[in-house]
Amino acid sequence: MPTILVVDDNPAVATALETLFSLHDIATRAVQSPDEALALLAREPVDLVVQDMNFQADTTSGEEGMALFGEIRARFPDLPVILLTAWTHLESAVDLVRAGAADYLAKPWDDRKLLATVNNLLELAETRGELSRLRAGERRRRDALRGHDLRGYVFDDPASAEVLALACQVARSELPVLVTGPNGAGKEKIAEIVHANSAVRDGPFIALNCGALPGELIEAELFGADAGAYTGANKAREGKFEAADGGTLFLDEIGTLPLPGQVKLLRVLETGRFQRLGSNRERAVKVRVVSATNADLPALIAAGQFREDLYYRLNAIELRLPPLAQRPDDILPLARHFLPEGRQLGEDAERALRAHRWPGNVRELRNTIQRAALLARGERIGAGDLGLPAVPAPASAATAADEPDREAIEAALARHDGIVAQAAAELGLSRQALYRRLDRLGIRRD
Repeated sequence: MPTILVVDDNPAVATALETLFSLHDIATRAVQSPDEALALLAREPVDLVVQDMNFQADTTSGEEGMALFGEIRARFPDLPVILLTAWTHLESAVDLVRAGAADYLAKPWDDRKLLATVNNLLELAETRGELSRLRAGERRRRDALRGHDLRGYVFDDPASAEVLALACQVARSELPVLVTGPNGAGKEKIAEIVHANSAVRDGPFIALNCGALPGELIEAELFGADAGAYTGANKAREGKFEAADGGTLFLDEIGTLPLPGQVKLLRVLETGRFQRLGSNRERAVKVRVVSATNADLPALIAAGQFREDLYYRLNAIELRLPPLAQRPDDILPLARHFLPEGRQLGEDAERALRAHRWPGNVRELRNTIQRAALLARGERIGAGDLGLPAVPAPASAATAADEPDREAIEAALARHDGIVAQAAAELGLSRQALYRRLDRLGIRRD
């Protein structure tokens, strides 16, 4: 619950404000003098100050109020202050707003206007606090990434920074890594980052898509084959494990590997030894295995389609890469990265990109940008060039009367499957502002 400090030497005024704020779930602390106010602010957290400007009955100068306001601004520069007085002077109001006052209201005040101002300021303060915490966390994560090879990974979302920091951390071990996430999210790029920051970074990085080959060929691809091992095998061939010796082998779509291949893969992971198809000779390799899947491997285990012992071998460390919709701050940096030189995104295109769900993830975004760059007639790409629905620009100054109603919020959440970041972008709100409205209206995200 947010807390407001009321500074007014009239007990009736303080009581009226306390009653008004309490009816709207806002806690109130009240003091009668500037000295009491500064002492309370020094020892207790407060989200907003509502202060009188005149503390002497025989004066209308407002000198004490201006002095208090100046002290608050000097000591607590980020604390919003609303000024109240029975003697309003336009020139003084303008000067105080320029000096940092959030608003300047005359007594008797309008409850609706005061509440709208208070709610907007509390939302703004909460959003600033959230941004400050996110930026501090992001600075720590980015500091942890300095000196690491990120293979040109483009990102700006804290969720991506977390995955990258963990990938660089686990890269130092020799344990197998399992990268999970939806198709098109960038799992192979994460595997490349693990390799690039590992002890075997100077060795080869070999990738194999297990789902791209028929079952009868996958083992030959993995382990190699001697001449005559199968129809068409006219000469001996090296497998991916041999090619990756001294480096990293990336096995994409590992959930599609047939059971016989799973048995042989498990043996290589346990012993570091294997046999080519058609050969009795054992070969030794030292390979770091990174695998990836968009499948539910525990469900495949329950269905008898994936070996449980292999799952635990591969899943010594798991890196979960969220879908693009859950890392919305990556969307625009990626879109600009995919743009050809000389092309720009219009504001309507940026809004449309952020509001879209991107079921195909980064791959879909790349294809969308490349198609738009090919078809757009000018240098600036608009929402229409992207083939995405236009999203209205947010209002420049929202008030309580401008707030989206329950129907609009529920409709936006439904269109975006409960993803608050995307619904907020469509409604022209910050994520934190939308969370507050959800709580206030009692709306469930599901």
